[in-house]
Amino acid sequence: MGAYILRRLLLVIPTLLGIMIVNFTLTQFVPGGPIEQIIAKMEGEGDVFSAINGGGGELQQQSNDANSGYIGGRGLPPEFIEQLKVEFGLDKPPLERFLDMMWNYVRFDFGKSFFKNKTVVELVLEKMPVSITLGLWSTVIAYLISIPLGIRKAVRDGSRFDTWTSGAIIVGYSIPGFLFALMLIVLFAGGSYWRVFPLRGLTSDNWADLSLIGKVLDYLWHITLPVAATTISSFATLTLLTKNSFLDEIKKQYVLTAKAKGLTESRVLYGHVFRNAMLIVISGFPALFIGVFFGSSLIIETLFSLDGLGRLGYEAVVARDYPIVFGTLFAFSLIGLVVGIITDLTYVLVDPRIDFESRE
Repeated sequence: MGAYILRRLLLVIPTLLGIMIVNFTLTQFVPGGPIEQIIAKMEGEGDVFSAINGGGGELQQQSNDANSGYIGGRGLPPEFIEQLKVEFGLDKPPLERFLDMMWNYVRFDFGKSFFKNKTVVELVLEKMPVSITLGLWSTVIAYLISIPLGIRKAVRDGSRFDTWTSGAIIVGYSIPGFLFALMLIVLFAGGSYWRVFPLRGLTSDNWADLSLIGKVLDYLWHITLPVAATTISSFATLTLLTKNSFLDEIKKQYVLTAKAKGLTESRVLYGHVFRNAMLIVISGFPALFIGVFFGSSLIIETLFSLDGLGRLGYEAVVARDYPIVFGTLFAFSLIGLVVGIITDLTYVLVDPRIDFESRE
C-alpha cells in the first residue's frame, strides 16, 4: 500500500502542473487583462470594480488620483501604464511569469490581490466560514437522511413507501438549487408568507453580545435556509446510491446463507450487508464534502447575502485578479488531488480486503 500511495503522490506533480499550464496559457488569449480593466475604468468605459467589495490598495488610490485630474478623458500617460505593468508583474515574458508564479506556489506564497489590499491567503481565510458552513452541514445532513432512507427503500423495494419516496426524490432532484432557494425565501424569509428565518449573513448584528448557547442558536437559525437549498441535489443522489448498493448486496448468496442459519433480518442487514453496501457510500464522503465545499453555488451565496469562496472566485475572474484566480486554482486543485488519495485509503479502511497495489 505504501508503494501505491507514493506513486499516487508522485502523479500529483505532473497533474497539477498540467492544470496550471493549461489555465495560464488560456488567460494569455483572453481579452481584457487587469491593465485593460483599469484603463477602461479610468477612461469611463466600464466599471469592473463595482462588483469588488472593499477595494483598496495603492493602485486604486493612483486610479482615483488620475481620475481627479481628468487624465482618463485625455488618455493615460504611457509612464503610468508601464508602472502598472511593473507593479502587476506583467512587464515580464509569459514563461518567466509562469515559472516565478509556480516557484512561489511551491513555497505556498500565493501573492497579493491586484485590487484588494490583502493577500490571497487572507481573502480565502476571510471567506472560508461561509464555504465550510455550506459544505460541512450540507454533506452531514445529506448522509444522515440519505443513508437511513436508502436502506429503508432497499428493504421495502417495490412497496408504496418506495414508490412515493422515489417520486419525491426525483422531484427534489429536478428542482435547481437556486429555484429551491427562491421558494424558501418566499415562504420562510418574509418574501410573501412567513418571516421565520433571516435572509442575510451567517450571524446577527448583536452576535458578539449573545451567550454561548445564543450564538449557537443564532448561527443555526441563519444557516437553515442556505444549507437546505445546497443539500437538495446531493440528498437525492446519495439516497438512490445507498438503495442500489443495498439491493445489490441483499441478492447475494451470503445473505441467503445467513438467513438460512436463523439470523434475524436486522442482524443480517446491519451485521453483514451494511459494511459491504456502504463501502462506496462512506468512502465517497471526502470527495462529496470537497465538491460541495469548493463548488458552493454563487447564486445561493448571492440570494442569501453570503460572502463566500464562490463570490470571491467570480469577482476575481471578472476583474482579472490573477493572483486570486491562479492561487485558489492551485490550492484547490492540490487539495482535490490529495482528497482522491484519501478516498482510496478510505476504501481500504472500510474494507481491508481491497488492495489497490496488487490490482496494479
